[in-house]
Amino acid sequence: MILNYISSILIFSGVFFFAVGVIGLLRLPDVYTRLHATTKCDTLGAGLVLLGLVLQGDLFIAGKLLLIIILLWIANPTAAHVIAKAAYTTGIPMAKDSFEIDLSSGKGGTEK
Repeated sequence: MILNYISSILIFSGVFFFAVGVIGLLRLPDVYTRLHATTKCDTLGAGLVLLGLVLQGDLFIAGKLLLIIILLWIANPTAAHVIAKAAYTTGIPMAKDSFEIDLSSGKGGTEK
């Protein structure tokens, strides 16, 4: 019974992070901030939901779900990095009052 409560808390927490990611996707101004919000919330939300499901399944199912969690932890940040780099190299503008790192000058961030 306690295992069911812990599992429910993990699953509802994961759904909460998914909802926060959707709100971030709808409300944030540019592709870079939207990508950041959705990637973080998607990785954490999926991890929590799958962890809650791990507690409900048998050992074989739990092993498969843990493998999916590990693959998500690797794939989501990698995909977000590739998408952000593609957006940056194609010249998609950042939101107003953002700063951009000028890699050619050797300095840090420069105001846009």
